[in-house]
Amino acid sequence: MSTVPRIVILGAGYGGVLTALRLQKELNYNEANVTLVNKHDYHYITTHLHMPAAGTDDPENARVSISKLIDEFKIDFVKSTVVQIKPQERKVILEDGTLSYDYLVIGLGGESETFGIPGLQEYALNIRSINSVRLIREHIEYQFAKFKREPERKDYLTFVVGGAGFTGIEFIGELADRIPKLCKEFDVDPSLVKIYNIEAAPTALPGFDPELVEYAMQVLTNKGVTFKIATAIKECTPDGVVLADGETIRSSTVVWTGGIRGNRLVEQAGFEAMRGRVKVDEFLRTTQFENVYIIGDCSLIINDQGRPYPPTAQIAMQQGVTCAYNLVASIRNQPLREFKFDNKGVVASLGKGEAIGIVFGKKLKGGMAALMKKLIDLRYLYIIGGIPLVLRKGKF
Repeated sequence: MSTVPRIVILGAGYGGVLTALRLQKELNYNEANVTLVNKHDYHYITTHLHMPAAGTDDPENARVSISKLIDEFKIDFVKSTVVQIKPQERKVILEDGTLSYDYLVIGLGGESETFGIPGLQEYALNIRSINSVRLIREHIEYQFAKFKREPERKDYLTFVVGGAGFTGIEFIGELADRIPKLCKEFDVDPSLVKIYNIEAAPTALPGFDPELVEYAMQVLTNKGVTFKIATAIKECTPDGVVLADGETIRSSTVVWTGGIRGNRLVEQAGFEAMRGRVKVDEFLRTTQFENVYIIGDCSLIINDQGRPYPPTAQIAMQQGVTCAYNLVASIRNQPLREFKFDNKGVVASLGKGEAIGIVFGKKLKGGMAALMKKLIDLRYLYIIGGIPLVLRKGKF
């Protein structure tokens, strides 16, 4: 019977991929058997998805084949969907088999949080995967084609984006850039197109620097976006949205970006979860099982202000690095390392050539912030795939 520890990583998102790549680098030959499970044979760059969703970029640019990232002699890749996690039995049930583990890393990613708003699940579109953004792009183009056939239907040209967080704002910026091109292509009067951004919080980009938020809203307003801030969506219907103040916006396109919750499989596995997110210890382990690590959207880490860190790509990447370190340390009976989030800053794009951000404590806006956004994207490509991936996927 093999005594080589078995490490199973669920999910090839930012956290899962960084964990696998670090283990690939740090582990000695035959020190552990590492298996990476993902339902697709590619890793997709979530922070790029707003662009293909709006149709300003090719979906292919947002995905990277997993076989091009991992060394198949060091990491076993299993393309399958996780059905159930059984921590007591140290097993993971896949749709086509079962995996046993000694150490488990759960990086399954989040799901859209609808906050119980009626109709969102059924009628709204979500920017959550390569396939979902393909659907949104094709749906938007189809609305223009339909309007040419039924010019009385102004709702075909009305686009509602629920949520003014990073995803919502970045998607709106790209959509506003795409609209003039679609109007030209389908011979539509641009003044007939309406883009609404609806946010229940008192401000767009909640928690972000107010001066930069004001700049972002001005840029997007100039591009034709109408903001409805401090206004909640009460219901989503096949005909549009009903707002908390009673207003109805007729629209054939509602894109919901208003929140992320953890994965339901985590709750179903019996972990103590809050909206699908599990509070982990300082080493990223669950409090119930020391051999189970949870990273990314499914993990809950409280900051110094007593609030949970928002689930971002940056924190998931750093968790992946610490998680891999602690797995190697556990196998070698060495001390574990505490996870400390090092916030290097954040940048939100507002469409072509425009962005806002805070990087290393400095406020950036306009072209300089847009350039920083590109550098951040290139840095990530370099981290996971080196110079070849930067040259293949990088946008210069």
